[in-house]
Amino acid sequence: MEINILFLIALFIVAFMYASVGHGGASGYLALMALFGVSTIFMRSSALILNLFVSAVSFYAFYKGGYFKIKLLVPFIIGSLPMAFLGARMNIDPQLFKFILGIFLVIAVTRMIYVPKSDRKEIIPFNFVIAFFIGAFLGFFSGLIGIGGGIILSPLLLLLGWANMKETAAISASFIFLNSASGIAGLISSGIHVSPHLLYWVIVAFMGGILGAYMGSFKLSLVKLKYLLAFVLFLASIKLFLV
Repeated sequence: MEINILFLIALFIVAFMYASVGHGGASGYLALMALFGVSTIFMRSSALILNLFVSAVSFYAFYKGGYFKIKLLVPFIIGSLPMAFLGARMNIDPQLFKFILGIFLVIAVTRMIYVPKSDRKEIIPFNFVIAFFIGAFLGFFSGLIGIGGGIILSPLLLLLGWANMKETAAISASFIFLNSASGIAGLISSGIHVSPHLLYWVIVAFMGGILGAYMGSFKLSLVKLKYLLAFVLFLASIKLFLV
């Protein structure tokens, strides 16, 4: 695949959008790679590496805002890190990979369209055991298909009432960063394949992430762009199911 300017522009927008809500953007990157015909052999590693950079920027922005709750993060991470490593080490059939990724993209679309409201002042105390098993489940599939898990963790935190919107963004960003790092370690241990254009992708995504994280901290309204991104994810999921 040659360097595609349209792909880089779309990559910037996706990184911007996801970073603004505390995500790394792996599901969006995977969707773009599917739409632009990137080989599946590069998709997991590329998405996780891009995730690492963008989630780090996003976490820093929300951490500086005082929204990070490390006690809530701990049980999720204890469960997720070893499972993300294990999932990344597994060699998955390309067709099965596309099917599972398609399902997760449909979930991502739903997440984009419907965001549970949790601006309640009273936060429910979290359950350590439940958080541990949620983390383990998300960690395994994160490593398996190359995402950070935040696209699913965020709505769960809000629905369970364990965190408000900004706290959820901070927790998700840190969860994604650590999961992505664990997934990359798993890929390296089993033989990682990296796209020759990855450096360009990282630079563009990182720039989009910086701007998105900054804008997100000021509660910038991104409704129209959010629905546009959901539409892109939907198209990618359809393509994955049909190809």
